Amino acid sequence: MTADATYLILHGWQNHRPKDHWQHWLADRLTALGHHVTYPQLPDADDPDLDVWLGELARHLGALRGAGERVVVAHSASALLWLHAVTRAVPGAGDVDRVLLVAPPSASVLVRHPEVAAFAAPPLDFALPTPTRLVAGDDDPYCPEGARTLFGDPLGIPTETLPGAAHLDLDAGYGPWPAVLDWCLDPDAKITARPAARSGGLA
Repeated sequence: MTADATYLILHGWQNHRPKDHWQHWLADRLTALGHHVTYPQLPDADDPDLDVWLGELARHLGALRGAGERVVVAHSASALLWLHAVTRAVPGAGDVDRVLLVAPPSASVLVRHPEVAAFAAPPLDFALPTPTRLVAGDDDPYCPEGARTLFGDPLGIPTETLPGAAHLDLDAGYGPWPAVLDWCLDPDAKITARPAARSGGLA
């Protein structure tokens, strides 16, 4: 991995980028290693608008062009945002080099929350244009059907299911997560659970 790699880190619903969250930790570590990192606060995180977030995504993707390897790491509602971006051919969504989708929530949960009901995944009858990995907990309360069943298998993407990782958020102890940093630096790295628990929404 060269030092000119560029990372776009996308948060989920109700996430105001708390400094203890693994995404904040990841942004800090990648920046310290000399990489270009964009970790934007998306508008109205508590009551997001899908079209507004898609516009913001297109804007940030545009800034990644011509920068070396381009990597997207999307958690929770933003993992679904990415699927919508692909189906709607949002500019730049087909131009990144790899994507990590973390803990996408299921439609059965989102329909109970009007603020994010529109984020429910589109029909998964398409092929992702970019090498993509999926990681989720085996007990995610926001995806009780299981991420592999709902997303990994229909999309035909490698999926890693982490025991006891819940929604991979602060409530589940994520927190520093060395394995996701390893994957950012090496696409062949296995994504494993964080080393120790600590101590929400769909953040």
